[in-house]
Amino acid sequence: MPTTRPYGSWLSPITADLIVAESIGLSDVQLDGATICWIEGRPREKGRNVLVRHRAGDAPQELTPAGFNARTRVHEYGGGATVVRDGIAYASSMADQRLYRCAPDAPPVALTPAPDPDSPQAGHRYADGVIDAARNRWIGVRESHAVADGPVENAIVAVDLAAGGAGRVLAGGNDFYAAPRLSPDGSRLAWLTWRHPNMPWVETELRVADIAPDGSLTAERLVAGGSGESVLQPEWAPDGILHFIADRSGWWNLYRLEGSDVRALAPRAADFAQAPWAFGMSSYAFAGAGTLVCSYWEDGIARLARLDLASLALTPFDLPYTDYGYVRARDGEAVFRAGAAGDAAAIVRLDLVSGGTEVLQRAATLDADLVRYVSRPQHITFATTGGRQAHAFYYPPHNPDYAAPAGSAPPLLVKCHGGPTAFSPGVLDLRTQYWTSRGIAVLDVNYGGSTGYGRAYRDQLKGQWGVVDVDDCIAGARHLAQSGLADGARAVMTGGSAGGYTTLMALARNAFAGGASHYGVSDATALARDTHKFESRYLDWLIAPLPGNEALYRERSPVHHADALRRPMIFFQGDEDRIVPPSQTETMVEALRRNGVPVGYMLFTGEQHGFRRGANIMRALDAELYFYAQHVFEVGLVF
Repeated sequence: MPTTRPYGSWLSPITADLIVAESIGLSDVQLDGATICWIEGRPREKGRNVLVRHRAGDAPQELTPAGFNARTRVHEYGGGATVVRDGIAYASSMADQRLYRCAPDAPPVALTPAPDPDSPQAGHRYADGVIDAARNRWIGVRESHAVADGPVENAIVAVDLAAGGAGRVLAGGNDFYAAPRLSPDGSRLAWLTWRHPNMPWVETELRVADIAPDGSLTAERLVAGGSGESVLQPEWAPDGILHFIADRSGWWNLYRLEGSDVRALAPRAADFAQAPWAFGMSSYAFAGAGTLVCSYWEDGIARLARLDLASLALTPFDLPYTDYGYVRARDGEAVFRAGAAGDAAAIVRLDLVSGGTEVLQRAATLDADLVRYVSRPQHITFATTGGRQAHAFYYPPHNPDYAAPAGSAPPLLVKCHGGPTAFSPGVLDLRTQYWTSRGIAVLDVNYGGSTGYGRAYRDQLKGQWGVVDVDDCIAGARHLAQSGLADGARAVMTGGSAGGYTTLMALARNAFAGGASHYGVSDATALARDTHKFESRYLDWLIAPLPGNEALYRERSPVHHADALRRPMIFFQGDEDRIVPPSQTETMVEALRRNGVPVGYMLFTGEQHGFRRGANIMRALDAELYFYAQHVFEVGLVF
């Protein structure tokens, strides 16, 4: 029989140590001949990104050498750090941002120049590459830092795989570039480009050029995008027809270029893409000339489907997953990352003929006993300000060993995702189960501005950052409290990066009993002044342009409301964070200390924007629980 104990005081086998020991990150799926490759982010190895290769009948093999961290800092968020061709990996190294050739059982060979030893933050960074086999070159995005903290230039370049070098510029002069893609016959190149102050989910251009005999680009033309349209993920079909995703209908839908005309392939009130914070994202791929495999999101739930390119019939697969990413395909099979409410993310192979699946790697492995402790989320929609509706995933407290006293309601942890133009899927995350298995309800909010609900929902955050997102998180907590699903007096809020900002803004209204900011923005003006190039004009859209709106920035900066904050707060920060420097967090911490508000602060050496080292992830998780137990939940502390 379950033991009766108050919510928040339940003993749980889902510990911070287990989470780190059992969890890895999975991303960047690639196909190379008969092999399947992916990136594993390993907290136990100080967050090292490892490129892994799987061949049928063989155990997985590391394709990058021991100690090599396959990670790029282009746009700071990276992604697309590797490309594999004929068993050889071409990978960016986190250590020096150079591009390397990595062959099995051989030391890596640098292809691009070393940074200036007197200015190690200067130099070139590389991402999102493809191999131009006919010309023996790597084509991808290069981000050039002339000097540390100096001007940054982005371009599409070609690096000769025999001679090396910094790369020959093929397309440059614009602010940003992404997704260079070669046509199957190697005669044309497609790519995305955009300008400040736009972000890629606001407006991009899709351009195509012919490749001249000397390898340069000629006859460049605009084929889609611009004028407020976001175009993503250009890909060439095997027959040489260019496909892409665009939001011209109000939803990110699939299109193809037919001569000078653009044709919608599967018109639907659904998003076939997510915001491209990182390079290399893929939500569709071609499984031969006549079939496209794609994922799409409706009402917060993702589906995987087959699209017949002749009839344009879209047929969903019957699969147990609710979130998909990094979709790749070839004749007869598709490979992707997938997750579900009761199943952690995994690399999955789908047989397109039989419909059978094979799990190649899991982000986390739970034995049968631990599965009993998993809380299943419910997608909820609730009323918020201005007659709007917002969305979230609600995770009820769950632990088969315990029951709460009759008539009591659980403490509530409101999670606010970063971005802020991002999305929280309702898939198994042991960090969420850490809370629910202790008797604490979790609400993971996809506030106005989140992706997955169409362009109009995404645009709710335009000019309203620090307002709409805060309103929606508060409304979600109020909805649960009024429904008897949570104790509103013991509701706390937590978030990282932009989620940390929203948390601070909500706490400045004293809307929650406490909270945690993980590398969160506290000074919007400082962020606009000091952050990296990719996001340096993002606040023009989120708040308003500078100069000219200084008073509004002050109003939207938590640091200027510190005197109004009377709720306990704990802060977590990386000392190498270039997106939200430690100085922002420390200014907020000192203001709260002066005000006599209970405050905690943990600064982690060697961490950037987001923690990757296992020991630091463990310390942050346990410290946040300890802080709430001490200052908010009023229950006995248990681990």
